[in-house]
Amino acid sequence: MDVIDDILLFNEMDIINNIERRPYNTINTFRHVDNFHEWDETDFVRRFRLSKASVLVVLELIQGDIRARTNRNNPIAPLQQLLLTLRFFASGSFYITVSDFGGIHKSTAAQIIKRTVTALCQLRRDYIYFPRDPEEQHNVKAKFCNIAAFPRVLGALDGTHIRIQSPGGQQAETFRNRKGYFSLNVISDAKHYIRNIVTRWPGSSHDANIFDNSLIRMQFENGEMGNGLLLGDSAYPLRSYLITPINNPQGEIETLFNESLIRTRTVVERTFGIWKRRFPILSVGMRCRVELAQNIIVATAVIHNIARQERDAIDDLEDDPLIENVLAPPPRNDNDNHHHRRELLEYFEQLYNHRN
Repeated sequence: MDVIDDILLFNEMDIINNIERRPYNTINTFRHVDNFHEWDETDFVRRFRLSKASVLVVLELIQGDIRARTNRNNPIAPLQQLLLTLRFFASGSFYITVSDFGGIHKSTAAQIIKRTVTALCQLRRDYIYFPRDPEEQHNVKAKFCNIAAFPRVLGALDGTHIRIQSPGGQQAETFRNRKGYFSLNVISDAKHYIRNIVTRWPGSSHDANIFDNSLIRMQFENGEMGNGLLLGDSAYPLRSYLITPINNPQGEIETLFNESLIRTRTVVERTFGIWKRRFPILSVGMRCRVELAQNIIVATAVIHNIARQERDAIDDLEDDPLIENVLAPPPRNDNDNHHHRRELLEYFEQLYNHRN
């Protein structure tokens, strides 16, 4: 029954197919095809969405967790397990498609993917974290300031939806978002690195509610981030550390403030685009249990940050999925209160006067 629990497809025919055995004369081609050396760099990146150098970096981090304990039954090597999982992330397909690519049974593919995803999630604290060191915070603020002169920014905040199939049960409708499909809601604070991610909320949850119940909110309110700021859109509440646009800007100063904030905050939207472009499974959707989908989201975020660290660009990737075009949320009533923006507006007034 453990195999059935891990299966991606939930209809009766797929469960039957999962417990069937392949013919004994099936050739295990995955063990005979060296996918790492078979392809040149260009074809390799198209199939696995990472460069060979980045794959080796990831492999070094997780191979101890996915390597078989014995050599009995000719186990699949850690590198091949990682490549199979990356192929799953890249294709967003069913287990059976990925298993055919690897020449193994789909139940084996399911076990490999689950094991590799678990190993990647264990790297979360090492690769998905908010800058705490003063020097690192200073560098992050400087990079944000270089975009449009907005000061003290540590992160840009937004939400995105990841397609999943209906989880079933009495709570299934809570996962349906305003676009009409089932999803998880992810919040990322980023400068193209994913600094914070919350995956436990269903698609019907409001972005502001997710943030209000997050650890990062508590850290900012407890003063752990110094004078650092987050930038959000009008879906979020205006706070001393969470700055949102002015609904009805009056005059040049407030217009300059809004333009700078909006230009600076778009980095998180570009981060979502890069992330989903590298891993199409995040756009085309996941047909799996909610818990596994949550882990896949975290695992791909970890790899995304590693790829950024290794300067692994994806500009030349083909067959990119369409990125979700989320409509701008309606403005919140509290955004007309300038109390938390007063100091920043004084800064932009000085900036405006200096430029003129």
